[in-house]
This record gives sequence, structure tokens and C-alpha cells, in this order.
Amino acid sequence: MKLKETLNLGKTGFPMRAGLPNKEPQWQKAWDEADIYRKRQELNEGKPSFHLHDGPPYANGNIHVGHALNKISKDIIVRAKSMSGYQAPYVPGWDTHGLPIEQVLAKKGVKRKEMDLAQYLEMCRDYAMSQVEKQREDFKRLGVSADWDKPYITLMPEYEANQIRVFGAMADKGYIYRGAKPVYWSWSSESALAEAEIEYHDIDSTSIYYANKVKNGKGILDTDTYIVVWTTTPFTVTASRGLTVGPDLDYVLVRPAGKVQNYLVAEGLLDSLADKFGWVEFEILAHYKGKDLEFIETEHPWDTDVTEYVILGDHVTLDSGTGIVHTAPGFGEDDYNVGVKYKLEVAVTVDERGIMMENAGPDFQGKFYDKVTPIVQEKLGDLLLASEVINHSYPFDWRTKKPIIWRAVPQWFASVSRFRQEILEEIEKTTFHPSWGKTRLYNMIRDRGDWVISRQRAWGVPLPIFYAEDGTAIMSKEVTDHVANLFEKEGSIIWWKKDAKDLLPEGFSHPGSPNGEFTKETDIMDVWFDSGSSWNGVMNARDNLSYPADLYLEGSDQYRGWFNSSLITSVAVNGHAPYKAILSQGFVLDGKGEKMSKSKGNTILPSDVTKQYGAEILRLWVTSVDTDNDVRVSMDILGQVSETYRKIRNTLRFLIANTSDFNPNLDTVAFEDLSAADKYMTIKFNQLVEVFHKAYNSYDFMTIYKAVVNFVTVDLSAFYLDFAKDVVYIEAANSQQRRAMQTVFYDILVKITKLLTPILPHTAEEIWSYLEFEEEEFVQLSELPVAESFTGQADILEAWEAFMSLRNQAQKALEEARNAKVIGKSLEAHLTIYANTEIKTLLKALDSDIALLLIVSQLTVSDLEEAPASAVAFEGVAFTVERAIGEVCERSRRIDPTTRMRSYNAFVCDASAKIIEENFPEAVAEGFEISDK
Repeated sequence: MKLKETLNLGKTGFPMRAGLPNKEPQWQKAWDEADIYRKRQELNEGKPSFHLHDGPPYANGNIHVGHALNKISKDIIVRAKSMSGYQAPYVPGWDTHGLPIEQVLAKKGVKRKEMDLAQYLEMCRDYAMSQVEKQREDFKRLGVSADWDKPYITLMPEYEANQIRVFGAMADKGYIYRGAKPVYWSWSSESALAEAEIEYHDIDSTSIYYANKVKNGKGILDTDTYIVVWTTTPFTVTASRGLTVGPDLDYVLVRPAGKVQNYLVAEGLLDSLADKFGWVEFEILAHYKGKDLEFIETEHPWDTDVTEYVILGDHVTLDSGTGIVHTAPGFGEDDYNVGVKYKLEVAVTVDERGIMMENAGPDFQGKFYDKVTPIVQEKLGDLLLASEVINHSYPFDWRTKKPIIWRAVPQWFASVSRFRQEILEEIEKTTFHPSWGKTRLYNMIRDRGDWVISRQRAWGVPLPIFYAEDGTAIMSKEVTDHVANLFEKEGSIIWWKKDAKDLLPEGFSHPGSPNGEFTKETDIMDVWFDSGSSWNGVMNARDNLSYPADLYLEGSDQYRGWFNSSLITSVAVNGHAPYKAILSQGFVLDGKGEKMSKSKGNTILPSDVTKQYGAEILRLWVTSVDTDNDVRVSMDILGQVSETYRKIRNTLRFLIANTSDFNPNLDTVAFEDLSAADKYMTIKFNQLVEVFHKAYNSYDFMTIYKAVVNFVTVDLSAFYLDFAKDVVYIEAANSQQRRAMQTVFYDILVKITKLLTPILPHTAEEIWSYLEFEEEEFVQLSELPVAESFTGQADILEAWEAFMSLRNQAQKALEEARNAKVIGKSLEAHLTIYANTEIKTLLKALDSDIALLLIVSQLTVSDLEEAPASAVAFEGVAFTVERAIGEVCERSRRIDPTTRMRSYNAFVCDASAKIIEENFPEAVAEGFEISDK
């Protein structure tokens, strides 16, 4: 027999190397075969509910790391709730309609306008479903637990039907109307866009300053006067129908030296304009208030059939320009609003592709709007006073990345203004994480205009609107309900396969159609109406879900997207928000804090991470970042997270190995019988349990990450487990001291495995497979532990926190002795503590083997007054370090005066000899192998 066989060296088959890329798919297969998701739902039947509603990612391409952050976050929340006594099903979803899929098919050579529409829509559907399947596998590879067999998909007939019912309810309340005011128009998509489909980029534009000649000054201005205006969109001069001034702004009439004309500009901008126009000297002839100039008539710069009136508008400022705004009601929201007030013509001179139309004039017709600036300048002639290139922020189509224009075109709108106050009141009732989200969404709703819900595309849910022979729009509840029922049976494709009369209820008639003829709308709905109806298509439609949802979680861009559209539709139909709380997250950036893009080559695909590190590392990374703000990720960052994972794994491996001979049913030691150190660690761990619960409930993953890392590296590895080896390895296997420590080990191991399951489910299941005494087959089917409290807990913590401070001081003294070559390892030390009364009282109260806790072989406690001048001193305490007296025990590795050669060939101390002689009589009789010394 070898001497080391008398030690309780931990043994386990749990590997140090995780091998996550290979093992994770095996665990996922086992979960599928065991139907873990369904079993978890069955366990929670009848319990309080928690329903997180999944915002649908767009079904196009493999998932990116932003998707991973989103879905893993949701998975952690739902898993934690499921293991905390809540019935928490998770139904994933996909957004499937819209322009990106049409663009993919176009790139493949599919010509939409040259083929049967129904056939084209089937191609779109097939492509979308292939992408759903691709992304579903991507999400499952991340370990996300969900009802993957029954997701919601916006192209499914039952979903489309419920979307139509939302539209019908809004129409029935009078919230749907048709108008021709300017909307965001994407010439690259040939469609109107919603505000959520706009992003802003800085561009260079040519701005021009030009003059309109007064032709009827209403007794205020002479006809030799010119009113100076400014624009950054020269093409809109073709549709200019008025000049807007601020009613309370001050204006001046000036005559530049050497000119015979007079010019009207804002007084506050006169000096800067004079520099631009080269007016070295000028004379101010008169002062006016803007309201004095109302209804003065001017000539359009070149269109003699157009009279441009001076009108009043509160949107005019002195921030730039001339203080007089050229007004084209067909090309701007402010222009439109003020133009309607003054009954100006809403002229639109650009078509859906951005091409100037016939009404722009023969010099412009057929030319791209962004290329006509030179023609405008030429047409202005002497009226052009200056031009310059400016850099400014401008809206772009977020899909095509091309600039948009404002363009008045007949569109269908959903009113926001009619129930805006109700929406704002619902925002006030909603909980936001982070709290600033409330202000952000509130301001967006407060300031937004009515919602353009029509799109001039093919792939989407058709607007269920019919037209009578006299042009009257028909969208009564009877009609929309009938269409919804048709869609539920056949899908929305039936809209394109059948004539209008065959889509209307049987026997339907309308006074506007005396001949019984009807036509149908050919526009489709904005995709934000698709996803914004999900509260009705999913949460309100499925028996195992509830509406409003407990939580919506998406990226911070969804304040203007899904959070926004869902809120509007829900309040419009039912008078309340679709959610009780919103959690928003920042964007994922690269390691340098830059936006990820394929062109930069700085993107990271989740599939790359799972192949190199495993999904667990990506999941642990999610908990390590502050998602209230933008977060960074790179392979280097993930490598650091992987190192943290390794520390956690190996610490838990130590607990597994050193409880391999522990039967919790037989060997557990009651709390009151634990040693003081064991009690302290038990209390510290239960504080961690409390941190987990509070953080899971507040969705504060980073707090969990920090707390776990601190507990594992500081409380366990650097303290408790450091000296624990001298107990669990060396003491007799069944000794009270060892079993007590194993009790703490096992309690921590089982509970921390459960606590980490929502974050690291694969690792947790692997650990669970080594815990033979736990009854649940899978850890996911267990419940999260609840924090316990103990009698005298506060006093115990106070005493041990004081000791930990003393321990740090002792370690500094040992380190100095090590540097001075007095000792090597701390077990070679005889440490003397010179303490004041308070610290001596503390050491006595701890009722512990202080030498064991400080990992020294010998310890002496003396009065502080006896400390020599050479002692390492701190307030109230000092230390000296000498080499311990005696020889090293071959079994305990401690220096002990009682160490000597025994008759059974063991050079051991008395304590080890006693353990050997009481527990290994055969070794005593036969002797140990000398080669083992």
C-alpha cells in the first residue's frame, strides 16, 4: 500500500476540459429526445404565470451576434422564471413579409412584374420558410429552450387573420383613413416607409439662395422687391407654391450698393447673408414683422402660371437660411401642414422611382431628382444669389441604404393623434428597464405624426379595403371579419387569386355600387403592422399565453419599431398597452467599439463562436456585459470569458471530486454542528443565492456574473477551498470535521448548479449527471434554491469579515518573509500574531483552528505590547514569521515537532499516525511502500 492511499484525494470522471463544441449538441439532442421543454411546462401547470413575448427577428440569413444577445437574454429570463415557480412558456416568432425578401429574389433573377403574382408570392413564402428553418437551428444551437415546434410566423394564415382583425377594429373606430400628405418615400424601394424604417447618415448637399420677385405687394412692398429664400433640395423648387415667414420674426428690406433691386430677409440673418451674397455695403430701407407680410404675391422663379403667396408658419426659425422658407406642400411635412391651412396646391413633380415628371416642366422631365440641381441653377439665372455645399444629417432607407425624399402620395394612415393621450397614459403605467426608456418612448409617441400603414409592394398582407363604383372605400366590420375568416382558411394569397366580389360577404351590396361592381386595394400593410399585431396573433390567441404580456425584450432601436407599433395597435383596439414591462438592450459593437459590418470584416457569427468555444461562452458573455448600453464583443473578449468559464468549471469540478464519497442522505451535518468557518461559508453562499434571485427578477445579468466570479475566485478558491484541502484530503474519511466540510461542499455544488442552469444549461446538466443522489433526471426540471437565513447570522458575518481583514494582513507578512527567503511555502511558517484585546477576543470568538485558516504549520498569539520592532505592523496587530520547528510530515505536508519515522515506513506526525492506525490496520501490519516517500 502507498502512503497517498491514506489520503482522501478527490476522484471524479468530470473532465477539466469542457469540450463544449462537441458536447453541447449531444446534450441538446438528449433534451429533445426527453422532451424537456414540455416536461417543464407540465411541472408548472397551475402555477402563477410569467409570459415573455418574443419580438420576431426577420427571416433572412443566418443569425448574427445581436440575435444571440437577444435570444440568450430571453432564454435566461424564461428559464429562471420556470425554475422559480412560474408557468413560463416561450413561443418564438418570425417576421417574414417585406422588401428584403423581394430583394433577395430580385438578385436571383426573379422578375416580379413579369410573372403571375400568386406564383411570385409562393416563391417569397418558400424562401421565408427556408430562412425560418435556418434561424431556428441557429437559435437551438445556442441552447435556447422554446416551443420550437409551434412558433408564430407572420405569414401563417391564422396570424394574418388576427392581423386583419386588428385592422378591422381600428377601422371600425374610425382610426384608419386615406390621405395624400407627404410621407417618407423610398425611390429605391418604390414604397412609402414608416418612421421605424428610416436611419440617418451625414451627406453633402448643394444648398441654394434665390429670390422670388414680388408682383403684388399689397401696399407693403413694391414690385421691384425680391424675397430671398433658401433650400437644400433644389429639385423641390419645381413644386414650390408659397413662401413661409415666421409671424413674430423681424424682417428688413435692404438695397445693396450698386443694385436697383430691394431684397427682403430676416433681420437676424442679414450680416451673414450679406457676406454670402457679396453685399459689401447696403442700406436698410424698412422693418417688418412677419405677420405684416401675409398674402403678398410673388412670381415663381420660372413658372409664370404659378403665384407663390407669402404665408405664416411657426416652424420658421433663424437657425439657418434666410428666415423665409420656400414651401412645396408635396415634399415636406411642415410645408404640407401650412399649405393645407392656406389651401395651396399639393404639387408632386417626382414619380415613385425618383424621376421628374411632366408637370416639373420639359427641362426636368425624365431626369433623376438628385441630378437636376444644375438645371435649377441655370433656370434661376440672375435670381440665384448664392450656392454652397453643406454637410448635414439626412434620412435613408434602412434596407437599401439609399436616401429618401418626402413625397405626397395617396396613402392609408392609422391615426395616432386621435388617441395619443391614451397611449401616453399607458406608457406611464409601464415599467421600463432601463428607466430612461419611458422618456424615450413617451417623447416618440408625443411627437410622432399619424402612421403610414400602406406600402406599394407585393410580399405582405393586403390592406382589406374595397372600393365601390363611386370610389367610396369600404372597410366595415362585416367586411373585415369576413376577409379575416377567409385568410384564416386560405391565407392572404386568396386576396390575389380572387376578384373583389368573390372576397366580399355573400349578397353584399353598397349604395355606391348600383351595378354591384367592386374593386380591391392593391397596397399591402407596413410590416410594422404585421409584427405590431403579434399581441393579438399570439398572446391573445393561444390558450397557454396571456395578454398583456409580462415583458417585451428587444434592442433599443425598437422604441421606434416594435415597442411603438405594438403599443399603438393595442391601445387603439383595447385601450391598454400590450406589455406590463419593457426591457431594452444596446447594440453589439466590435472589440474597438465600432459598428459591425461585413465590409469592415469585423463581424462575428454565433456559429463561429460555437465552433471555437461553444455556446456556453457566448451565454456567459451575455451575462458579463452591461446591456443598458452598447456592448462590445470580439474573439479576444470571448477568450477572456472562456478563461472565466474555466475557473468556474474547475472550481465546481473540485467540489464534485471531493464529494464523490459523500452521501447526503447519511453524511450531512446539521448547521449547528458545523465548524465556524463552515457556517461562515454557508451564510456567504446563501447571500449569493439571494443575489441570484434579485438579479434574475430585475433582469440584471451582469450582477450575477460579478457575484459568481467573486464567490468562486475569492470566497471559494482563494479562501475556503485553499485551506479545505488540509481537511478533506487529510482527515479521516468519516471524521466529523471532514463530513461537515463536505456538507457545505455538496450544498454549494447542488444549489449553484441549479442557479447557473439558466445561464449555462449544458454545463449544469453535465454536472448534474454526476450528482447521483438528486432525484430529477435533468437539472432543468428542478427548482431554484431559496436563500436561507440562520440564527446569529449578522454576528457571524461581522466576525468573519473582521477576520478576513486580519487574514489579508497576515498574508502580507508571509509574503515579506517569503521574499526574504525565511520561508518558501506558507506551511513552512511559524506565524506569531501580536494582537490588541479586540483582535484577541475576535480570534477566540471564531472558535477555529487559526493556523489551518491561515495555512501555516504553527501559530502563536501574543500581546501587541510584546511585538518586536522588526514585526510587520498594522493598526492593532503585528506579525512575525519564522521557520516552523520540526520536520515535514509526508502525509499532511505540515511541519510538526512530532514528525518521525514510524514502524510501518511512514515519516509522519502524530495526527497523521493516529488516522493511519485507526483506519488502515492492514497498512500498519504490512508497512507502506518506501518508494512512495
